[in-house]
Amino acid sequence: MPKRVLDFVPLVFAGGLYAVALKYFVLPSRVILTGTEGIASSLSYYFESEPLFIILYLVFQLALFGFALKFIGKSFAFRTLAVVATVVAALALLPELQIADPKPTNERILLVLFGGLLAGAAKAIAFERRGSTGDEDVIGAYFALKFLKPVGSIAILSAVVSTTFGLGLELLKTGQIEPVINTLMYTSIYIFASAETLNTLYKKFRLSMLTVVTELPDEVGGAITTTSPHRTYTVQDGVGGKSGKTFKMLRTVITHEELPELLEELAEVDPSCFYYFHDIEGVSSQYYITPIGAPRPVRQRPAPSDTSEES
Repeated sequence: MPKRVLDFVPLVFAGGLYAVALKYFVLPSRVILTGTEGIASSLSYYFESEPLFIILYLVFQLALFGFALKFIGKSFAFRTLAVVATVVAALALLPELQIADPKPTNERILLVLFGGLLAGAAKAIAFERRGSTGDEDVIGAYFALKFLKPVGSIAILSAVVSTTFGLGLELLKTGQIEPVINTLMYTSIYIFASAETLNTLYKKFRLSMLTVVTELPDEVGGAITTTSPHRTYTVQDGVGGKSGKTFKMLRTVITHEELPELLEELAEVDPSCFYYFHDIEGVSSQYYITPIGAPRPVRQRPAPSDTSEES
């Protein structure tokens, strides 16, 4: 099977997982989704029609496909389209099952929490494969690149509009404030669960400051530029307070996505070095992160020198 086709398999899996989360957990619990999905779900609850949700979901995602194509990139847009197409097909074809009782007095909280976990995991898988599940994730990808914020943060902002719309429809339908407040509570739990799961699993926009104390600054610097060719670092002199030895301290800002590979490389080039890292925020917008739709830069190892003697 061609590599290009295999590359889309995780995207199809993410779409199927997201459809399962929606059909069996989120929609039965009648929570309000974020973004345009929230508008679609609210209207489907109001008119008691699941097919209406599928139709509106598809219409909104096709509109956002155009946004992704123009502002984010062709690769990201078409990968997102593959996920969305899978979600629509799965929602239409998956059999009707009742996993738990969605009534507020029974197991609604379990549906909401597990649905949020599944939805967040599906979003993370899609992002890892340089796509998305559509909707606010498309806008999230755009603003994450622009402001270096975790993609899940946008879901919380977009939820304000969709939740207000959905709660207004529910109040109009029932004429009672109690079910509206109940829906608001469960919706807040779902949004938090899905956003936190996404931010935990998808590490592209989480940044750390890595400091390496070493006597081999050239080798450590080479490890940084080898594993992440688009990264640079600063070097400072240091003296051991007890030993009096001189050493160098190298610092670099690196994403959680890139960090494990760099630590492996450090263990190879300088096993005796001491390093530590911590999460940071407020990095300048000039800091470069590879676009979501683009593959990571290819790791460049220096070519081995020819040590053979010429005859």
